[in-house]
Amino acid sequence: MSGHITQDWEPVVVRKKAPNAAAKKDEKAVNAARRAGAEIETLKKSTGGTNKAASSSTSLNTRKLDDETENLAHDRVPTELKKAIMQARTDKKLTQSQLAQIINEKPQIIQEYESGKAIPNQQIITKLERALGVKLRGKK
Repeated sequence: MSGHITQDWEPVVVRKKAPNAAAKKDEKAVNAARRAGAEIETLKKSTGGTNKAASSSTSLNTRKLDDETENLAHDRVPTELKKAIMQARTDKKLTQSQLAQIINEKPQIIQEYESGKAIPNQQIITKLERALGVKLRGKK
């Protein structure tokens, strides 16, 4: 195989795009445009920062949703569970912080469970049962 292989190279033209709307708002871009003598347009948006378009139709939906969910509440830690956790923890002579460390949760979680403010989480209750060596759910 002899002979010359010729290649025709086409020149590649790279054009820079004009700055988009977001770039035009950038201070550096505006200053650069000013130096280059480009036109700079500033617009004041009258509804900026408000949500006027969405507010009219949603007020009815919001009211309807409020009516439906008015008296629903999350389950809280039942009194028996609160007492059982506190009793088991004090029997083991642990502070809330120490117990929290054992089960790898924040002390606040233990405090919420013992005060009955927490929304019961089965995984946390399982960890508490293991750490304290007591059954906290079901029949004792």
